[in-house]
Amino acid sequence: MRFSSGLRTSLIALLAIAGISLSSAAQADSGTVSIRIFKAGFVIGGSGGSGVLVFHGKRYPLSIGGLSYGFTFGASETRFHGTVSNIRRPQDVAGVYGQAGLGAAAIRGAQGVVLTNQNGAVLSLTGAQTGIIVSADLSGLALSLK
Repeated sequence: MRFSSGLRTSLIALLAIAGISLSSAAQADSGTVSIRIFKAGFVIGGSGGSGVLVFHGKRYPLSIGGLSYGFTFGASETRFHGTVSNIRRPQDVAGVYGQAGLGAAAIRGAQGVVLTNQNGAVLSLTGAQTGIIVSADLSGLALSLK
């Protein structure tokens, strides 16, 4: 009888944990993002830009900055559009997003990325890239609310 009581207690605890996990995931929301990034470099690269997060019908201006290290030569501008998911409030989009990338653009190119920050926010972006750049690097992108 003692075993079934312990089993029952464990099962209740497991269901409670699963319920908490499901309710916190259910509370997460999403928004849309439009950003414009300028990147230039020779071995060490830098990027900067701005954008807008639209969350629950309100617009939140974004500031973007970043560094890259590896093989980077040239300069480009990329205009990204997409979504940010797994956020509960606009501040969750702020943070550092890291990626390893390989790319090239000669006048025009296309790019798509999926990035995650330390808050669990997931950016899914696609965009058009213009400029002349070749890169194979590790980069970090920091987004913040203005």
